[in-house]
This record gives sequence, structure tokens and C-alpha cells, in this order.
Amino acid sequence: MIGPSDQLWFEKVLEFHCEDCGSEIGFRSRRRSFFERYFLPIFLLQPVRCAECFRRDYRLVFVPVKERLPETLKKVASPVPQSKRNVA
Repeated sequence: MIGPSDQLWFEKVLEFHCEDCGSEIGFRSRRRSFFERYFLPIFLLQPVRCAECFRRDYRLVFVPVKERLPETLKKVASPVPQSKRNVA
């Protein structure tokens, strides 16, 4: 029998929620270093990036996140708006 506290822990581990903005949409991120390429898979982790605030984090491979868009689709699908905002 699973209690309410166990259920919250389960949801936090198996669902994507950004710790900064609270978004529920995440994308796989590129593996950058030797550590990310060879050691993260041993611990069943993958790099994930938030779709809203672009924060990068590591999550279990069981957490459902969206696949990365190919570079060609990314340019067509999301044109860069011409605004005067400084966004990092």
C-alpha cells in the first residue's frame, strides 16, 4: 500500500518538474563531457533541459521528456523574434 508521502516522492522522481520555474516540459540535452557520455548511463541518468527557463539538470532515464529537435527543424519551427530584450 502506497501512502501520500510515498506517492509524492514517486511523482517527483518519475515526472519532469523544473526546480526553478516549475515547468513540466523538458527536452533531452546533448551530452557534453566524458563524464556525461560514459558515467551518467551507468547511474541511469541523462542530461535534460527545461523548455521554459532552459535550466539544465540530470534526471533518471525513466523520466519521460521530449526528444531534441533536429537542427534543420529547429530553424524552421521557431524563428527568432526580433526584439530588444536581452535574454540569456
